[in-house]
Amino acid sequence: QVQLAESGGGLVQAGDSLRLSCAASGRTYWMGWFRQAPGKEREFVAARRWSGTTTYYADSVKGRFTISRDNAKSTVYLQMNNLKPEDTAVYYCAAGDSPPFYSGPLHYPDKYNYWGQGTQVTVSS
Repeated sequence: QVQLAESGGGLVQAGDSLRLSCAASGRTYWMGWFRQAPGKEREFVAARRWSGTTTYYADSVKGRFTISRDNAKSTVYLQMNNLKPEDTAVYYCAAGDSPPFYSGPLHYPDKYNYWGQGTQVTVSS
């Protein structure tokens, strides 16, 4: 069972930056970030595989958010710049490992079998 430990949320003003971190306790093949705002469904934010360089982003965060990894630390980061009030949500780290050579889209929550507990990001206007 892989456990995910998130950190880095907080309260910031519009235009500020935050970096979220997610450390995995075991091996997975891809990692992603999702978010859920009050009264809304969980939505995809960004994802990448541990190998390769391809990254995936929701249209709403392209150009502002960057997902990166540190393989040695088994940690994935989400650098969030130019934050907007509409980015306010609980951010969840997620990881997937089945099947190991899955090469399809990473936008769907059902592709992830491990989830963190979430970290609150609040952006004031």
